[in-house]
Formats: sequence, structure tokens, C-alpha cells
Amino acid sequence: MPPTLHELGLDRLSVEDRIALAEALWESVAQEVEQAPLPEAQRQELERRLADSIAQPDAVTPWEQVKARALARARQ
Repeated sequence: MPPTLHELGLDRLSVEDRIALAEALWESVAQEVEQAPLPEAQRQELERRLADSIAQPDAVTPWEQVKARALARARQ
């Protein structure tokens, strides 16, 4: 079991310091994940999705439209 915040003394940090620490931890994990090789099944799925989006460009909804719809629903 990993150590707790209390065991590490992190519960004594200010909220701002804990947020900064969380961001630093997340960035360190993200860097390692980016450097890790992509599993073959994931690579194949990404290639399939890319080929599908190229073959059917009209079947894709631009992010701007998705975001606008989500924001409109959230305002209701």
C-alpha cells in the first residue's frame, strides 16, 4: 500500500503547495507515459481510427461544435 499524505507529512502543506506538488507529480508521470512504447493493440486502433476519419471526413464532428453544444446544455 502506498504511503498516505499524513505519513509523508504532506497534509501539513498549504492548499497551494499541495496543488503545485500534484501538478509536478502528474507532469512526471505524463513524461514517463509519453516515453513508454505504445502497445501494439493501441497502435492498431489509433491507425484504424485515423484511416476511418480520413475515409469519412463528414462523419467527424469538429471539437468547436461539440464544445458549443456541451456548454449550451450546461447553461440550461
